[in-house]
Amino acid sequence: MSRVAQSWYSERVQREVQVVRWGETGVPVIWFPTAGGDAEEVERCLMVDALAPLLEAGRLKLYSLDSVPGQVWLTGGNRPPFATAIQSAFDAFVVEELIPAVHADCGGRELEVMVSGASIGAYNALATICRHPDLVSTAICLSGTYDLSKFLEGDMDEDWYLSSPLHFVPNLPEGHEHLNRLRERFILLAHGAGRWEDPEESWRVADCLGARAVPNRVDEWGQEWDHDWPTWREMLPQYLHALLPS
Repeated sequence: MSRVAQSWYSERVQREVQVVRWGETGVPVIWFPTAGGDAEEVERCLMVDALAPLLEAGRLKLYSLDSVPGQVWLTGGNRPPFATAIQSAFDAFVVEELIPAVHADCGGRELEVMVSGASIGAYNALATICRHPDLVSTAICLSGTYDLSKFLEGDMDEDWYLSSPLHFVPNLPEGHEHLNRLRERFILLAHGAGRWEDPEESWRVADCLGARAVPNRVDEWGQEWDHDWPTWREMLPQYLHALLPS
């Protein structure tokens, strides 16, 4: 299984961002780390090992990047407009820099990507597909924290609103191309019922998406599955095995 790491300075987020890729062929899947995680967190926490059969079978190319906004929030920079501008800039980085880099790495083909993540990474996966359904086909969201008010302090501004699917999706105009394209996508919301999990987070998003006829599914695992990496290492390989082309 190949591994390629690179980093570059992004004017959009005003810092160096690392991106790591595992695998050589297959569907590109972008993994968003947990709140303070970096691009290699997914490897240190053994998710790459759990996905090894799919990577070695050539069904999957896995990309991960630094959690830029989460790293800002956890160091105390969690008030608008600074924190919300960082979140908006991170979205622009993903769309304008990361996804084109993925396309180039896949031979220049502008393939639709899949996105996934756990905890705040699940929020980033959800936000990416809801904001850019023209670029992303599927989101696999694990144990998600989807309401940014848990992390951000202060009044909602425009960057916060546009970064929050719970707020902007209900107001997408009926008949608009954006909503029509989002209705062609699929969002999977999975969570455990054990320690540190909040199942209501998933159901709140499902209600929001369902009210706009956006395809989604909530999977609740049992009480033995905590908000932690052992749960996510079980979940993601199963879902990717079912959703990736064979």
